[in-house]
Amino acid sequence: MRHFAYRDGQLFAEDVPVAKMAEAVGTPFYCYSTATLERHFDVFAQSLEGLDALVCFAVKSNSNQAVISTLARRGAGADVVSLGELKRALAAGVPSERIVFSGVGKTREEMAAGLQAGIYQFNVESEPELDALSEVASGLGLTANIAFRVNPDVDAKTHAKISTGKAENKFGVPWDRAREIYARAAALPGIRVVGVDVHIGSQLTDLMPFEEAFARVGKLIQMLREDGHAIERADLGGGLGIPYYEDSEAPPLPIAYGAMVNRITHNWGVRLILEPGRLIVGNAGILVTRVIYVKQATKKTFVVVDAAMNDLIRPSLYDAHHDIAPVAEPQAITPRITATLVGPVCETGDTFATDREMPAVKEGDLVVLHSAGAYGAVMASTYNTRLLVPEVLVKGGEFAVVRPRPTYDDLIGLDRLPPWLNS
Repeated sequence: MRHFAYRDGQLFAEDVPVAKMAEAVGTPFYCYSTATLERHFDVFAQSLEGLDALVCFAVKSNSNQAVISTLARRGAGADVVSLGELKRALAAGVPSERIVFSGVGKTREEMAAGLQAGIYQFNVESEPELDALSEVASGLGLTANIAFRVNPDVDAKTHAKISTGKAENKFGVPWDRAREIYARAAALPGIRVVGVDVHIGSQLTDLMPFEEAFARVGKLIQMLREDGHAIERADLGGGLGIPYYEDSEAPPLPIAYGAMVNRITHNWGVRLILEPGRLIVGNAGILVTRVIYVKQATKKTFVVVDAAMNDLIRPSLYDAHHDIAPVAEPQAITPRITATLVGPVCETGDTFATDREMPAVKEGDLVVLHSAGAYGAVMASTYNTRLLVPEVLVKGGEFAVVRPRPTYDDLIGLDRLPPWLNS
């Protein structure tokens, strides 16, 4: 069921008119659907039915407290990659025993916080990190449960900037040194080896790279057990893609992914950890913006909107495609135009779509960018001294602002003048 749909000529988010929210909140703003979040989580979790599996939402994809809390109440854990995300997950009600700490550059402060919180597992990505974690854990008189993130040298066949499983990527320990590194970890104080971790990238639309990587993990688990390690967990990461637009390559459904995981892992004798992010929240969110001008240039028509690359950087950073639609439902007689949708930031890269066919719009019209729930608000900045946009959560016929728009006084007030400029 689609929870962003036209009704009586207007786009609704569940049972709330998008135009009503725009009037109350102002534009631009992000809007998330509770029903979509819950449905996507449930469908993914149900695809793993029969397996001993912990589903940890990848907080980096959307770290709003309301989103995390909504998923925590469905039984989700959290995959975090920073101290801030750890604090967010705990504050949103995720039990510490359902939190996994990933990331290639954990600091000692972050390690101590995770240990003191009693998190479920650290996914260790290098030998220097292992040494630091051992030192911190020993100093606190605690033990860190760890899995090494092993780089399987598998090409996820996705965008270069979101591929993480090839030998030249910065993530994980080398596949061919895994047994040596595990042996070293087992001898260190404050360290308890419990599992293996793998994550090969994001927005995968083919199951084959997953299968190849997971098959290698299964062989590694067998070898590590032969070496005397008690491997009881396997973290398979996330990465399953979503459809960003109607004609895009359709990614496998969660049920197909779950069947593949079951087939490959059923005899491993481990608890599985899965870390979906985009799959859960990507299509649960939209970015709502208003047309400022329609500008006819020599060779192009530009639709200038009040959202910009600082609000949604994916098109500029990843060449990402987001479907664009007016909030007022186009009619059969609505003319079509070929336009380039841009924001007001002083960068040519501030472009959401180039030469895109779309219904004609005019100054003041509301437009939405679909599939903006993941890696949207979390990657936003205040470039050009633009305010961070608010975030709104909808549930049925209700909506609430779950992150307000700051004021310019808030933003500028973060700066401090040094003493020599105060006189």
